[in-house]
Amino acid sequence: MPEALELDAYFERIGYHGSREPTLPVLSGILVAHMSRIPFENLDVLLGRGVRLDLESLQQKLVAARRGGYCFEHATLLAAVLEQLGFDLQRRAARVVLFSPATESPRAHMFLTVTLPAGTFVVDPGFGGFGPRFPVPLETGAGSDNGSPTHWIARDGRRITLRFKRGDETIDGWVSDLDEENHAIDFELGNYFTAMHPQSPFTQLVMMSIVTPSGRASLMNRDFTLHNGSDVTPKQIADRREFRRLLVDHYGFDLPEFDTLRIPAIPEWN
Repeated sequence: MPEALELDAYFERIGYHGSREPTLPVLSGILVAHMSRIPFENLDVLLGRGVRLDLESLQQKLVAARRGGYCFEHATLLAAVLEQLGFDLQRRAARVVLFSPATESPRAHMFLTVTLPAGTFVVDPGFGGFGPRFPVPLETGAGSDNGSPTHWIARDGRRITLRFKRGDETIDGWVSDLDEENHAIDFELGNYFTAMHPQSPFTQLVMMSIVTPSGRASLMNRDFTLHNGSDVTPKQIADRREFRRLLVDHYGFDLPEFDTLRIPAIPEWN
């Protein structure tokens, strides 16, 4: 791991001022702070810039420039932070099964498992509007957020599935095999597919999400949804000017380049 990680700048970015001991409360606090300040977003992919996973580039984009990113960026940066604090973790790859079965889904999602005296936990800061804001115990059915079950792990031998609730519906998010050994090149390959392949949804759609004190603020193309507890407020974004205001108001950054961005899923804006 490079030695250029700037912990103080990262913690200032996420607004975390607590303990830095490698404990479960610290892990929980860092995770929710990270997801509340660093948005999930794919705008660099749509701008054709590609996505770099080296630590210097991640710090420049997600910390210094106060931008967001997708799973490979979030998980790589958070893994470096946690390792420097002394946490025992593994980088993991998964197949997202929200829209297609595992047999048709590449290993193009990255998450972490963190081992502590209390057990092993799934930490997934980059799953957009579907991700748990708390470390999920790597035990069948053992996940809750403020006492209300939202995400949990279903386990079949070494194969695990992240499941979550949306209303009364139970949804499978991703599947992963804990026996599969993952190396940096595996994440580079998944990142390249996600950012460059014409069949990747990240090259077609605007996707953004951030955790708020009472829920989430999520965007899919022109459809913006503010989740405030059990209240859901939908809104359709009219034009690029309104989109840029939305970036500032809800995601904490502006992006002038958006005015010339080509979005395949919104042909009337192209």
